[in-house]
Parts: sequence; structure tokens; C-alpha cells
Amino acid sequence: MRGDVLGVSSRLTAGLAALAVVSALAAAAAPSPLTQSARDYFGADARVGEFSGQPLSAPVFRGDKLSGYLARTADMVRIPAYSGEPINVLIALDTGGSIVGIKIIEHSEPILLAGVSEADMLGYVAQYRGMSAYDRVKIGGELRAGYVTVDGLAGATITAMVLNATITRAARLVAASRGLPLAVDPGGVAKLTAPGQAADDPGLHSAGAMWVDVWQQRRFRIAVLALGLFTLSAILVFQDWLTRHPTLLGYLRTGFLVYTLFFIGWYGLAQLSVINVLTFANALFSGFDWATFLIDPMMFILWAFVACTILLWGRGVYCGWLCPFGALQELVNKAALWLGLHQWRIPAVVHERLLAVKYLLLVALFGLSLQSMADAIRYAEVEPFKTAINMRFQREWTFVLYACLLVLVSAFNGKFFCKYLCPLGAALTIPSHFRIFDWLRRRRECGRPCQTCARECPSDAIRPTGEINAAECHYCLDCQVIYWNELKCPPLVEKRKRRERRRAT
Repeated sequence: MRGDVLGVSSRLTAGLAALAVVSALAAAAAPSPLTQSARDYFGADARVGEFSGQPLSAPVFRGDKLSGYLARTADMVRIPAYSGEPINVLIALDTGGSIVGIKIIEHSEPILLAGVSEADMLGYVAQYRGMSAYDRVKIGGELRAGYVTVDGLAGATITAMVLNATITRAARLVAASRGLPLAVDPGGVAKLTAPGQAADDPGLHSAGAMWVDVWQQRRFRIAVLALGLFTLSAILVFQDWLTRHPTLLGYLRTGFLVYTLFFIGWYGLAQLSVINVLTFANALFSGFDWATFLIDPMMFILWAFVACTILLWGRGVYCGWLCPFGALQELVNKAALWLGLHQWRIPAVVHERLLAVKYLLLVALFGLSLQSMADAIRYAEVEPFKTAINMRFQREWTFVLYACLLVLVSAFNGKFFCKYLCPLGAALTIPSHFRIFDWLRRRRECGRPCQTCARECPSDAIRPTGEINAAECHYCLDCQVIYWNELKCPPLVEKRKRRERRRAT
């Protein structure tokens, strides 16, 4: 019996040893990832030489014949992307100066970890295959003389721009350093820059030139955004006069919400997010670079405007006027009121406690970001902004269902998400405590006993005692319209009646 056990044990040991040997031989025979990439792009018999030269690149041979080069963009072009870190891309060039293969091999992009699929990324970078290393590439929009156009990456604008600059600049540097010929189009016309000129391009090694180019390309968007922000500034400055003309203010406000949703949101994809706050905080600790934020002009201008208005009036200017998802909720609620749908009001004692949820979410996300930015970005999907605005509801059904449910709830309880769940709103509240102005007028009768404004405030930002909770106010100006209205404000109603009685006598 013991002999049988020993025999089985010996056979098992021998089998395991044999399996280990086979596995080791298989591992030794398996090509390295770099060699496998070379075979994918140049043929099954391709072999890779050593990385050398300036910039670094590795020759690829088939037999004794040079077929092209492999290069890693991180070895020569390090443009900080949305995460503040560069994206490392493997580029394969043939001896004719054309890109024959391209693959993302390393990135820290949070935007790619939350909603942009691997297929989207593969589809985006695949557009560069077949291009000349000397082509000038433009993302989206109308055709432009001297440029090749590629489709953008929906929901990841900054990442797409950084990838484009990284790929094209690295390809040019390698092609010029290796003396690869200038590609020609099918008509035999040389394409754009010559190799020597490409190497001398002052913008190849810096992210600074990229944001300047992007700002020039987006002049129309910048101009329309500037006009919108100027209009909003005028509304805020002349709010006392406008609130005495409620019909005009109503048209202005509804029109501005439409502008915010369609232009800033669905067209400009400039929906601010708690992701921006976390990225900014992370950049302060890991090495701040203005170029990281300047490459998206609409986002940069919006954040600059929000920073100013927070110090002047508080966070309500953004949340009430410039947030595309907030605008969507408010427009849906306006439509619901027009249709006569019953509004569901949460009791004050419950409302006060629910307000804390968004602050808890912000603290949790910030804590996660200190350990893992990627995890924080995944959980930041509590914001439906990416689904509803950046990707225009073109996403997996679970995300779409979540966003649609929040929009539906807002039809019965105005801006429900903004009031109770928005971590971005919570983050903007913190600097709002240092605001300079307090232009929202109140009367001594407010809350004692008058509750008219409190009942009609869509954000439930007026306490039963009459004070406006500035941390929750969305600056819609509804309470200011009531303040000047002799037919709705009880103190003014009483004064009007006394005046009319005097006239009657």
C-alpha cells in the first residue's frame, strides 16, 4: 500500500516537473511583446534590432533587409495629457516613411477608464495607419488645406488632441532622424514638409505650441462662449432691473439654459466635472503644468469664469446658469410644470439631511484619488455628465438608464441630482464661503412669517426662518422676482392695498 502511494507521488512529481519544463520552454520560445508587434506590422519573419540613435528607435529586419523602424513616443515626445502624464504609443514606420502600425502601450488617462471603450481607442489610433510621417493631421471639423483629417474621440477631447500631437511629432522625428524619404500622394505630389524641416520644427518637443494651435482652430467656439459669458455677466450686474421685468428675465433665462445645454454641453462638450477638480488637485501635488489645462479652450475659459464668479457671487452662478446637465434638468422641470405635472416636495427635515450626501461623496472621491486616481474616476460616474452630455446618451444601457432616471426625477423634483448628489457642486461650495457680494435682497418679514419665496425656490435653498442658504443657492433669481412683485410679495401686497385704499378715499 505504501509502495503504491509512493509510486503515485513519484509519478505526480515527475508530471509536474515535466509540465514546468514544457512551460519554461514555451515561455522561452514565445516572442517578446515588441517582437510580436514587429511581426504583426511587418510580417511573421520580422526581427527587431537594438534601440539606438537620437531619438531612440529600433530597426526591423526581414532576413537581411531593413523593413522599417519601431519607436516609443515616451522616448522623445512627452506631452502631458488629461491625467498630467504622457501617453506612450508604439509607432511602426516602413522605409517609405509611412505609418504601418500603431498601438497604445501605456497611459494614465482617467477619461479612458470611464466610458471610452477599448474599441473606441483602437478605432481612433487605427486612423493613422497608412499616413505619411510628415502629414499634418487635424482632428474633425471641415477639411483644411495642407492637413489630413481624422475623426475625434467622443468624450475624450483632450486625450484625442494629445494623442494626435504625440503620434505625429514622434513619427516626424523618427522619420527625419533616419532619413526616411518624403512620401508622395497617388498623383506623385510630395506631401508637405521635407525631412530636414520636420526635425527643426520648434513645436515638436513642447506641449506649449499645441494649445496655441487648438485655440486658433476653435476661434468660433471661443467667440460664442465669450459672448455667452458676457451676456451672463450683464444679467448678474443688472439683476435688480431685470427682476422687476419678470417676463423679459424669464425669456432670457430659458434662452440661456438652451444655449448652455446645446452649445456649451452637446456641441462644445464643456461640461465641468468633479474629475476636473480631482485632476487639478492631483496636478498640484505631482507637478503643475498650465499646458495640460490650456489644450481645451472652452473648459479653461469656463473654469476661469467660474473661479471669478465663485469669489464674487458664489457657486450658484455656475450651477444655475452654466452647467449643461443642470440646464437639462431645469428645462425638463419647466416642461413638466407647463404640462401641469404634480411636483413632489421633500419635507424640510429630510431635505436638510439629504444635502449632506453630496459632501460625503466628494470626501469619498477625494480620498480615493489620493490612493488611486483610476478608482476615483470610476466611482465619479455618480455624475451622469459624461453619459448625458459628453457622450449624448450614446453609451452602455446601464449608464443611460441611470442618467435618464435622474432626468425623469427632476421633472417632479427640480434639479434633484444637483441638490443631493452632485460632488462637483459640493466642491464649488467650499470656495464660495469667501464670496465678496451678497446681492440677493431680503426683507425683515422673510420667514417671519412669510414663506412665499421658500415655497417657490426650485433649489429649496431658503430656510423656513427666511435666510438664503448660499451654499445651496443656484442663483436663479426667482426669489428676487418675488421680492419686487407687488402681487406676490406679502409686505408689498399689503403696501399696495393700503395705497389703493388711500386713493379710493
